[in-house]
Amino acid sequence: MQLSTSQVCAPPAPRSISNNPAADHLTVRQAFLLLLRQPVKYLLHRWNWKSALLSAVLRASLFFSTNLAAGLPAAIAAMKTELVFRGITSGFYGALTEAFREAEPPWEAALTVMFLLPVANHSIELLVHWMRGTQKLFPSILASVFLTAFSTLFNFFVMRRGVLIVGSGRHSLAKDLRKLPRLVVDFAIWIPRYVIRRAARKSGSVGPDGD
Repeated sequence: MQLSTSQVCAPPAPRSISNNPAADHLTVRQAFLLLLRQPVKYLLHRWNWKSALLSAVLRASLFFSTNLAAGLPAAIAAMKTELVFRGITSGFYGALTEAFREAEPPWEAALTVMFLLPVANHSIELLVHWMRGTQKLFPSILASVFLTAFSTLFNFFVMRRGVLIVGSGRHSLAKDLRKLPRLVVDFAIWIPRYVIRRAARKSGSVGPDGD
């Protein structure tokens, strides 16, 4: 199984955020402007319930384990807070990632969502848990930030391949989950291969396409 650098975030077929065949080559700037001009359409109407469900379960477990040192009641309280918070907000973050999944170039789109999500995400998360009185606040937020960086890139990777999306080309959650193990392997293999190829290019030992 081999993934070239150009295949990292390549979708199975080009489509645009507006589903307009004439707009197949959507730029990151165009995707961002569409979000600003039509936030109701792209963030509310396309609220990603798949991201909300999976993120709520994962993040609540993270906050529970991080706060367990402060006692079981504190861990349960932190878990409940994160479960409700993520259950509401992660659908919007998933919609944001999905909005950029077909923007070109892929690396610029990936960096954009990796910047936008933590800014929009953890500033609100910090405030919510501070007001709720989460015991291990900063360790919890720090762990959540690292998870966001990784999960955002992974979500972008799989959404480029039509998985965990709720817009055009979507499938059932069950079908998406069946595809995830293979995509996890592809993603895990790509990361070290991409680093190696980048280093090899700088040394001039491989061609532009990485062959």
